[in-house]
Amino acid sequence: MSATAAGTRPDALLVLADGTVFRGEAFGALAGDAPSVATGELVFNTALSGYEEIVTDPSYAGQVVAFTYPHIGNYGVTPADEEARRPHCRAIVVRDLATRPSSWRATDDLESFLTGHGIGGLTGVDTRRLTRHVREAGAMSCALGTAPEHELLAAARREPGTVGADLVGEVTTERAYEVAGGPLRVVAYDYGMKATILRRLAAYSTIEVVPATTPAADVLARRPDGVFLSNGPGDPAALSHLVGTIGGLLGTVPIFGICLGHQLLAAALGATTYKLPFGHHGANHPVRRVATGAVEITSQNHGYAVAEGSLAGADVTHVNLNDGVIEGIACREVPAFSVQYHPEAAPGPHDARYLFEEFRRLMETCR
Repeated sequence: MSATAAGTRPDALLVLADGTVFRGEAFGALAGDAPSVATGELVFNTALSGYEEIVTDPSYAGQVVAFTYPHIGNYGVTPADEEARRPHCRAIVVRDLATRPSSWRATDDLESFLTGHGIGGLTGVDTRRLTRHVREAGAMSCALGTAPEHELLAAARREPGTVGADLVGEVTTERAYEVAGGPLRVVAYDYGMKATILRRLAAYSTIEVVPATTPAADVLARRPDGVFLSNGPGDPAALSHLVGTIGGLLGTVPIFGICLGHQLLAAALGATTYKLPFGHHGANHPVRRVATGAVEITSQNHGYAVAEGSLAGADVTHVNLNDGVIEGIACREVPAFSVQYHPEAAPGPHDARYLFEEFRRLMETCR
């Protein structure tokens, strides 16, 4: 248990770029003796569980995550639930941080885990009020910590957020590596790859994970049965260099994309993307599968989306029932498809895991 969990936590503030202030108590790396400041783009996540998967998801690079569920940390943390080697969010905001985890799987408490990686946050915050504000005003830059309010406001207004930001370079692997699995061979572009995705792909394939900037020719030289485009953080409009690479793969090898990979595949087909007001972050988003009319409950984490009407050469396969956002596409002339949400479901429901099986069938058909 961390030192601050056992004693009195220091008073702290969360200050948004529009000047709105929320009070709480600092924990983790923000609870030291010196005045502390953390900044990022503030988003809220509606998942009821899975906080460890969320904080270690590389797609949250550059962001501060506010949890709408009031009790966070109640079942501790375990290496088995980590999506990456370290947390990638800048900080977290919660209503009530549990100090005594209760789970036979727990190897540590959440605060100690975050502190060990230099991450902190605020507890005791009115997260209902915070969520309503972000829902109405939109995701925005923020600063949090024990520094004076005027310093936090200045820091929040200096924080650039994610618009126009290439954050993939911060999270992609530095060198290629292999994950042993089934007989098919997949090359996976790491834009911020989650570990659970690799586990799903490994059920039928051996995966070579490559850096985001790996040229198309180098990938094709590996003679893969398919190429996977992973999730990742930041603004897809800032990643034209990656879009060009995908264009060099289209029509030569089956492609499956998730989240940022979906946006980049769409961009390679000529589509444009735009920033959502407050994004989709949670494990309970309803999506309609166009071909059957079936509704899938999905796990989502994205702040950008593909603009309707800008897509050529592909059909829309999935649509968000909350706001009509494009959630999936399939190319008409070449073997490639993608979804905006997370069918690997970590955390979240398993309704969409069939998409990994569809990728397997597509690769076997094209061999």
